[in-house]
Amino acid sequence: MSAKFDNVLRLIRANDKNNSVRIINQDNFNPEIFDVISDSRDVKEGTLFAAIKGDTSDGHNYINNAESKGACAVLCEREVNSKLPQIIVPRVRDYLGEVASLVYNHPSSKLLMVGVTGTNGKTTTTYIIRSILQAAGIKTGLLGTIIESDGDTEKDADRTTPESCIVQRQLFNMVNNNCGACVMETSSHGLYLGRLKGALYDVAVFTNLYPELLDFHLNMDNYFAAKKLLFTDYTKPNFTGAANFDDLFGKRLLAEFYGKIIGFGLSEDADSKVVVSHTTINGTDLAIECNKYGSIRLHSPLVGDFNIMNTLCAVTAMRGRIDDSAIIDGVANVPQVPGRLERIDLQNGACCFVDFAHTPSALRSVLSVIRKLSGNDARIISIFGHGGGRYEKNRPELARSASEFANEIIITSDNARDEDPQLIANSIAEGASIPYKIILDRAEAVKFALDNSKKGDILVITGKGPEKFITIKNKQIPYNDSQEIIKWRDSH
Repeated sequence: MSAKFDNVLRLIRANDKNNSVRIINQDNFNPEIFDVISDSRDVKEGTLFAAIKGDTSDGHNYINNAESKGACAVLCEREVNSKLPQIIVPRVRDYLGEVASLVYNHPSSKLLMVGVTGTNGKTTTTYIIRSILQAAGIKTGLLGTIIESDGDTEKDADRTTPESCIVQRQLFNMVNNNCGACVMETSSHGLYLGRLKGALYDVAVFTNLYPELLDFHLNMDNYFAAKKLLFTDYTKPNFTGAANFDDLFGKRLLAEFYGKIIGFGLSEDADSKVVVSHTTINGTDLAIECNKYGSIRLHSPLVGDFNIMNTLCAVTAMRGRIDDSAIIDGVANVPQVPGRLERIDLQNGACCFVDFAHTPSALRSVLSVIRKLSGNDARIISIFGHGGGRYEKNRPELARSASEFANEIIITSDNARDEDPQLIANSIAEGASIPYKIILDRAEAVKFALDNSKKGDILVITGKGPEKFITIKNKQIPYNDSQEIIKWRDSH
């Protein structure tokens, strides 16, 4: 794992279409580069330091710190006062992934790469696909919203799609750990900002597209264009994939990549569809019919219509690459996905479900499943908030979704960031048509619901799922919904 400075420079110049790259302080210096780092705190001897200018921090301010720790060169966007060789480019992220891929010896070329994009269902779909691959005897890494796993060890994920140099290092670690595959959530931010550069995918998967992150993308066409980059810019020549036939934007992908990807859905006209399904509280039995690969019968421990779609999506993506017997085993043994309809039973006869649902459509899906499985007589209490700096029009829509299926709503805080939690809660409340209460402290809101629960009640706590912090005034405070529930349960 290394590359000469000259080879890195040659790669960058080959991708410099406007002849805009400048070199400072080279002087025939040709060090061996062993690592590519964008956080100066992680720099060590033999590191190429990438100075990224982000929204809140500018890596150029940390170049001298990187130099003192042993960095041998810098990839940056402007000249700085440093003795290190500086490769100055218009935008670091446009080159960083390819450079890291070179230094780490092109790890994505050595793995079966599966990328999953879309608004809802990405995390569960990646868990199902990983379970399928492992059932086929393929050691598989996973990068996503909840965890980062290199095949041997796993840790909590900082963000869905890390910077490209981190992605490349993680892929390199998977190769070193004898993984044969990587399954990865590919966020619209990550795709748009170039965090996937240097990685190419064998399988590209599109789940669905709903209004979200429009504060960043501005409109649905821009949001879709970012998701579509997985298929246009990050695939290997003979890639295959799957897209949601029931989704307007999925249909657009299917038309553009006709013959390359298979359309899945509940519609009769979908190429891969569910023809029989039966769900109980203990799981789902389903039969999938695919025009290309025939029928397959499966049992999944997951419940709900959205998990039927997640299973259909994963199975469609892997058929033709993995034997049906391994697909059947993988689906049957998929583990509980943390914070994805995660059930916790209480000693008083009530139960809780923790889910990441944070859009109106996702919340509606979760609550409709729980209402269907529990019957009309169950009392459902929906507990949620909404993130600060996120699409504001979703706030009253969340309450409207909850009002369709729940009996009561407790409006609380999510990651308010630098917004006023009370104003967010007031905006949510505008959409409520059933009784509601506002308790801004999330731990207190959950405790209030638990204290007032009784046998047969169902508490549905949504929005944060497996997250272990709550962000208020841009400070991260330790907090986890499931841990709060378990702490209450164990003390009663």
